Amino acid sequence: MNRNSSSEQPVPATAAQGGRRRLILPHPIARLGRDQPEPERELLAQLGPDCVFMMGDNPALPKMPEKPQLLDFFRLRFNAFTRDHLLQSAKLALQSGLEEKIVLACLLHDIANGALIRTDHGYWGAQLIEPYVGEEISWAVRYHQALRFFPDEAVGYDYPEAYRVYFGPEYEPSAYIRQAYEEARNHRWYMTSRLITLNDAYAFDPNVIVDPEEFIDVIGRHFKQPAEGLGFDNSPVAHMWRTMIWPNNLL
Repeated sequence: MNRNSSSEQPVPATAAQGGRRRLILPHPIARLGRDQPEPERELLAQLGPDCVFMMGDNPALPKMPEKPQLLDFFRLRFNAFTRDHLLQSAKLALQSGLEEKIVLACLLHDIANGALIRTDHGYWGAQLIEPYVGEEISWAVRYHQALRFFPDEAVGYDYPEAYRVYFGPEYEPSAYIRQAYEEARNHRWYMTSRLITLNDAYAFDPNVIVDPEEFIDVIGRHFKQPAEGLGFDNSPVAHMWRTMIWPNNLL
């Protein structure tokens, strides 16, 4: 959302397309808890022959292929911070000689953060990939969200110092996170998810650039790319991929 520098009041984002101004209404979840007016009525009042709501391709965003595949989202939809983090994480796992399923889990673990939603990102990410990967990989992505907050000295994982900065030294994870940790700690796939955290906390180097093409073979062997393209294969999560393709649709 753009901001008016003089008043600091939010200004609806717009994009010109086909000679018309197209209004972008921010999703409600992005506005909750913020002291700002609700823009629906204001935007509705602006509609007319030369002004409509955004639907379909936003000309301010790169156009996605007709049948988008996983790396198209990395290149064209993920924010640079998340994209670089995921690629660095997967590269660390690869350099450590870990199994390809672990490499793929590291490549996908924060996928929801890239262009969808941050809250409960492990759960959202696991859902996004569940139809396309083995059950162990989606399980590991789901539970890494909880495992990040709990050290495991046996494998050399400490509570991240960055979290003390992000959340404050007094922060305690919610009860459901602790419960998920306890479930994961006693699960046969615990180490798969724990290895994500080991290749997560140290993959934030702004000076390291990893080429996504390095993972084409790993993706090809372990990620079932639908022929129709992600978002158009009628899977239970196709709508989530379409949301990333057209994030500014009104409805």
